[in-house]
Amino acid sequence: MSIVINLDVVMAKRKISLNELSEKINLTLSNVSNLKTGKAKAIRLSTLDSICKALDCQPGDILEFRE
Repeated sequence: MSIVINLDVVMAKRKISLNELSEKINLTLSNVSNLKTGKAKAIRLSTLDSICKALDCQPGDILEFRE
């Protein structure tokens, strides 16, 4: 079982670049890149909140549970 981060999919649907999202949520480019590529081991709820506001989505659009 694992949690998959689908940030890249949501970003593509919203047509927003990594740089744009990084600026909107005030997070470093490398940290957003780690989230986008699935390399991140954890995500703060405040970061998830900022991402959801910037992309106008729900946490379930970004996070997915797979067995």
